[in-house]
Amino acid sequence: MANFDSNSFLANIKSSCQLLQVKIINQSINLSLSHMESKEAVKLLGFFASPFSFRVEWALRLKGVEYEYIEEDILNKSPLLQELNPVHKKVPVLIHGDKVILESFIILEYIDETWKQFPIMPQDPYDRAMARFWAKFAEEKFLMSACWAMCTEGEDKETYLKEAVECLEKIEQELIKGKSKFFGGESIGYLDIAIGWISYWLPVWEEVGSMTIVDPTRFPATAGWMENFCNHPVIKDKLPPRDKMVFYNQWKSKEIGAQRASARKG
Repeated sequence: MANFDSNSFLANIKSSCQLLQVKIINQSINLSLSHMESKEAVKLLGFFASPFSFRVEWALRLKGVEYEYIEEDILNKSPLLQELNPVHKKVPVLIHGDKVILESFIILEYIDETWKQFPIMPQDPYDRAMARFWAKFAEEKFLMSACWAMCTEGEDKETYLKEAVECLEKIEQELIKGKSKFFGGESIGYLDIAIGWISYWLPVWEEVGSMTIVDPTRFPATAGWMENFCNHPVIKDKLPPRDKMVFYNQWKSKEIGAQRASARKG
């Protein structure tokens, strides 16, 4: 039987402990750097009536991220906005330390990947893909049709209104299929935040445009989701004043209507 070499054994133990200590130190450094990065100052350029700005604020608040909000005058855009977003010159703009992130959907994903608490994106790749699909659909089809319906009259209004209702039919089916309180399940997720404008902005547009898109008897799942979303503590405490919203959208509707009439004459 081979002799036990106690000195060699102790040397190996000491070497292993040193390696383990180095690994622990490196992990601590990486965690500290990650923590420092997420603790960098966060600022958001937005506009009080913009659903795109609000979806970013909702995500930050759900994550518990402290941020400084900077109100923009979209009719008299500041040099800061034009410098930070020279391509589109639009809100929202998220500033995280020395990084500038543009476009609300991209900002939402950046927030979710930077601050890991309270994940909003689905974990499953297919579910993530579908959430992005429906967010894009609601943005490009439903939102635009509903907004144009508010701003037009006559046959144009009827056309846009019909398109908006058809879009809502598809969203209603997704809610029915999910059988949950929110699109994200029993808690608010990416898609809820992305199309949260339906819950608050759409009723304002209906009032201003003297129209009905969300008929609760025809779209009970959507009506229930709207109520759940608006009553969520984070959302309820961060919604624009309705009277200001109505006034702004009345002005917006008249402006767009006048521009369309002028274009037709020209």
